[in-house]
Amino acid sequence: MGAMPEHLAFITGRLAKPRLERIVETLPRDRYTWTILDAGVKVAALMTEEIIRRRVTVPAGVSRIILPGRCRADTAALAAFFGVPVERGPDEIVDLPAHLGLAGRALDLSRHDLRIFSEIVDAPRLTPDQILVRAQDLARRGADVIDLGGLPDTPFPHLEETVRLLKGAGLAVSVDSFSRDELARGARAGADYLLSLNEDTLDLAFETDAVPVLVPVRPDDLASLERAIARMERAGRPFLADPILEPIHFGFSASLVRYHEIRRRHPGIAMMMGTGNLTELTEADSVGVTALLLGICSELAIGNVLIVQVSNHTRRTVEEHDAARRVMYAAKADGALPKGYGRQLLGLHDKRPYVQTPDEIAALAAEVRDPNYRVAVAEDGVHVYNRAIHRVGTDAMAFFPALDVAQDGAHAFYLGGELTKAELAWRLGKRYVQDEPLDWGCAVDAVAEDTTRFKEAGHTRGGKAAPAETE
Repeated sequence: MGAMPEHLAFITGRLAKPRLERIVETLPRDRYTWTILDAGVKVAALMTEEIIRRRVTVPAGVSRIILPGRCRADTAALAAFFGVPVERGPDEIVDLPAHLGLAGRALDLSRHDLRIFSEIVDAPRLTPDQILVRAQDLARRGADVIDLGGLPDTPFPHLEETVRLLKGAGLAVSVDSFSRDELARGARAGADYLLSLNEDTLDLAFETDAVPVLVPVRPDDLASLERAIARMERAGRPFLADPILEPIHFGFSASLVRYHEIRRRHPGIAMMMGTGNLTELTEADSVGVTALLLGICSELAIGNVLIVQVSNHTRRTVEEHDAARRVMYAAKADGALPKGYGRQLLGLHDKRPYVQTPDEIAALAAEVRDPNYRVAVAEDGVHVYNRAIHRVGTDAMAFFPALDVAQDGAHAFYLGGELTKAELAWRLGKRYVQDEPLDWGCAVDAVAEDTTRFKEAGHTRGGKAAPAETE
């Protein structure tokens, strides 16, 4: 006999209740039964903890209470009050099945198996203190090892001081140079890794405890890398092998073959891939390039990447590599495609951009009894409505004549900003939520917010539109 279905209680408001009912009717009845509890408010997002305590009675047998994602209430306090676990659900009702795990997997991006070496390419031209500031910023963004890049014909007299400073700050350090002398000095100062040694310079690896990264004498000379690998294996010394990723039209495809071949010949060795020759030297949004390269790393069990950020279009390369390594790890662990693991790698577009249909927005608009404007986006364009009007269009500025805000500068300013944001979301195919920033994935830092408190009043409070009619 199978387990009894779990009984869920969903707390909502009057406007969202019909949509919630339609979604929960699609839940599998062998896994869930449910009760929908109306908190007696119009907009579910405006429910407070006090309102829920006073107006909601939870029936016996409920195993979990689910609040709207934008409800600002203390879930722990409510759980203590009702004696039932309380959780905050997704921001959008359409995402409820995925929140319940019905997309086939739980979303856990806390783990990865890839080490990020982040190079400071102009380290000789910076002071030790400047390098430390940059290194700590890179570490905050997701770098695991700070790579000090040497420059040809440029002295690095403060190399030892810099290595000791970074190590003293708790950072792992690698030294990256064509100069054998700089590599030796960095190793003596306590560097953890040396980039890079080939069979002609490999003796240095036996003079230090720093782990060497082995490269071929020339990118196409795989035999030289094989000989260096063999020597390190005979000595029982740790190393990383990097066959060298080359740029597109300058050996890219052949270099991928070399990575595959080294992994085929040496299933258990540690490997590295330097991704900069693709991210830096391809003028395309780097998040997609990074996702593809880290997919290759995931397939070939390449556990280390060397990244650089020189070009302006790669300014988020640490965050992109960090996000991609987590997605690829989770997908590999699940034996799945890298789909359905969050929106961090979706900068320009969304997989499911429209959370309401035009008919659903029209139904909400028909319920409005106040003059405050609501803004929403559906497949047919941008919707703006209040009790007097409901207009649909694709040009934010074209709405102005229909909006009664010519004498209200704050309100006009607010609506101009929101409608422009909504138009951008519609044109790109991104989710739009009134009063919320667009979600650009790992391309921008997420804004931390306290989910138990309402947001502070906006800059245009005097004539501000009403909050979005959300779940």
